[in-house]
Formats: sequence, structure tokens, C-alpha cells
Amino acid sequence: MIPEYYEFHNPVKIISGFNALENIPHELLFLGGSRPMIVTDKGIVGAGLLKVMIDACSDSGVRFSSVFDDVPSDSSKDTVNTAAKIFHETGSDSLVAIGGGSVIDTAKGINIVVTEGGTDLSDFAGADRLVKRMKPFIAVPTTSGTGSEVTVAAVIADMDKHRKMLFTSSRLLPDVAVLDHRMTLNLPPYITASTGMDALTHAIEAYICLQKNPISDTYANAAISLVCENLVETIRKSTPKRRLALANASCLAGSAFSNSMVGMVHSLGHALGGVCRVPHGVAMNIFLPHALEYNMKKVPDLIGELLLFISGSETYASTVSAERPSRTIHEIRQMQKTLKSLSGLPYNLKDVSVSKNSFREIATAALNDGSIVHNPEEVDFDDAMMILEKAYE
Repeated sequence: MIPEYYEFHNPVKIISGFNALENIPHELLFLGGSRPMIVTDKGIVGAGLLKVMIDACSDSGVRFSSVFDDVPSDSSKDTVNTAAKIFHETGSDSLVAIGGGSVIDTAKGINIVVTEGGTDLSDFAGADRLVKRMKPFIAVPTTSGTGSEVTVAAVIADMDKHRKMLFTSSRLLPDVAVLDHRMTLNLPPYITASTGMDALTHAIEAYICLQKNPISDTYANAAISLVCENLVETIRKSTPKRRLALANASCLAGSAFSNSMVGMVHSLGHALGGVCRVPHGVAMNIFLPHALEYNMKKVPDLIGELLLFISGSETYASTVSAERPSRTIHEIRQMQKTLKSLSGLPYNLKDVSVSKNSFREIATAALNDGSIVHNPEEVDFDDAMMILEKAYE
């Protein structure tokens, strides 16, 4: 069904392919960037991925003004403010982020501070508070999960207040997203699994949440199919083709949920990350089937339709309509069991050492998260506590 009104916006130029990195100098030149600052983390540097990117740009004569590689696993306000100061001190005029969601979100935060002015990122938290055109920004994802290279959002922690700040604005979108299999080819099984389930959750919530539309549905469906066709097989045997497929799945899912928004899986996941420091992809994997069960009364047909993209046309056709929603959840749980066997990815709160004593704080934080308003079914405190109890074992 086509809604009476909807908007879809994705101005990011997407460059995907086996030699996509070599396009970065040309894109910088086109955007007017001559002194780009690289934003990354020490894991990326240690894995040699930064060198791969720099080597790909070596023949062009592009010169990077500085490399900021102190991004933590969860982006923080202090990190952003420190990097923004270095951006100014080195005379940088553009940004190239190479990393996962934390790195790309950090670059978005840097772009906010250096463009809008000021010294404290917290001043700009919230929705649509940015008024100036951002600095040229190219994102090179090194995981296939967050979709941050095409999203209007950034999640950055305020460590002092033990919370995650959400920033949303179309101005946060990178100018260019570069998807290259070399950035994820040797990603460990655990990270591959957790980021893959992150992408799957983005696409599934994009498909069932209140702001869905025909275009976001198309992106989401393609992403779900690519994840389900390639995630397990990639962990069993990593190949350039499969890695590029997962990178595209993550990008498609990111574009989908940037327009349709996400729901209670992300609200709970953001809260769990803020309170207990559980990595985002792990949190998504834990909460996904429970949230689908919770939403089944409200959107059973949509959850049933997901079976087509998760398991293919034969399984979908052979499953009677009334059983498709529960079969969808069953198939996801089967995938979770396979992923745990292959990679060790946990799928309950007990396995990530979350204490039940923290449930009330997590539930309260989840209800204050902006994503909750887009969930198909309303969620109150008791509902959130119920989901946490179910997700524990």
C-alpha cells in the first residue's frame, strides 16, 4: 500500500566495485577538497587497511593533512571535540573516514563542530539543528553493518552522562560512499556476523516501521536478500564477491532506514549500549526476534512478507499465509544459532553478562530514545521490561 504522503532522500554518490578506492582523489577534487583529514582507528591502521587506501590514492598526488586514529569502539563526544581541534590546527578542509560506524559517526561529529562552530558537540544534539553546509566528506566503510555511509544519523556517547546522543540531519550525509571488498575481505567471523545482523535489523525495521514507503521497501527487501544469501556463506568462506555483496546490503539497508526510520530493536539496543556498553550489532542480534514477536499483533502481514526475502520463494510459497510471521522469526533464530556456532555471536543478554539489576535503567533509556516512536506497536515501561526478561535467556 502506498502511503498518502512520503519522502525519500539519498543524495550520497555510491561508488561500489573491486577498484572503488582508486576513485577517491577524483571525488575529492570534484568536491573541492585539497587537504583532507583522515579519520580512522588504530585497528584499521594495524590491519593495514589505511595503507591500502593511501596506496590506492598514491598516483593521484592527493596529500592528506593529518590522520586521526584515536577513535574508540563507541564514538564519544570528547573524541569528536579533540579531533575537531586537530582539524583546525592542521588546516584541513575535508574529511575521509575509513572505518566502521563509530569512525564514520565520529567524522560526522567532527564535521558538525568544524562547520557549525563552537567547541562542544553536545550543543547540536537532536534533530535538524544544523544550518550550514558541511565540509566535503567521503566515507569508506570497513564493516558491512551500520550503513553510516548513507544515513542521516550519528550516535555519539556522552561518557560523563552515561548516555548516547542522537544527531539527525540530512546535512550529515557524506558526499560520497566508497564500497570496496578490500576493506572487509579479512574481517573476523565475529565482527562479520554482528555487523551483518546489524544490517539485517536495519532492513527489517525499515520494512515494518511506521514511516515505511515503497522506495525504502525496495531498498530494504534487496538488503535482506543479500544478507541472508551471503552472511553465513561469507563466514564459512570469505570471497571478494560475497564481501562486496554484504557491503552493498549494508548500504541499501542504511538508505532504507534513513528514510523509514527504525523501531524498538534500536531503542533497546541504544539503551543497552549506553548502560552496559554492549556493542551495537550484538544488541541488534539479541533483540531482533523478540521485537518481531512483540510487533506481530500489529503488523503480521508485513512480518510474514519478510519470509520471501529471508528464505526465498519456495519456502514462502510452501508456507501458508497464517504461519508466515512465525516462520519468519523461526528462520531468523535458526540463522542466529548457525552464526553462534560459526562465530560465537551471542543471542541473549545472559551471554553478554548483562545483569538484571540494570533492566530498569535500560528500559527507561529505551523509552527516551527517539526510535521508539516509529515502532508499529506502542511500547511502555512494562513492555520494555518484558522484552528484556525474554531476551535474557
